[in-house]
Amino acid sequence: MIRTLVKLSRGVAAGACAVAFLAGPLAAAELENDYPTEARADYIFGCMAANGQSRESLSRCSCSLDALASLLSYDKYVQASTVLSLRQGIGQRTTQFKSTKVFDDQVADLRRAQAEAEIRCYRGGT
Repeated sequence: MIRTLVKLSRGVAAGACAVAFLAGPLAAAELENDYPTEARADYIFGCMAANGQSRESLSRCSCSLDALASLLSYDKYVQASTVLSLRQGIGQRTTQFKSTKVFDDQVADLRRAQAEAEIRCYRGGT
């Protein structure tokens, strides 16, 4: 009976290790895939409009979005993009978005992810 329990506990431990080992890649894949299809298409259309309507541009813009999504969750991307949009306004309400550390940090995270995506997809080649 004790040997059976020891074998069973070893099996459970091994199973737990396997799940933990696989959870890392799954979590990364989940982060990359949390961008809705419409948001992905919008990003790529905007990127292609700025970089040319070519097959190469499509490839680089898709790469850029995949890199960005691997570095920044969709929620963080939306938050930072919203702050950037609000900073372009005029008036007293926009001032808080221009001079608040929390918002500065959100935008900085987005800028770092964009810079990394550019290095991966435009300077390193695809």
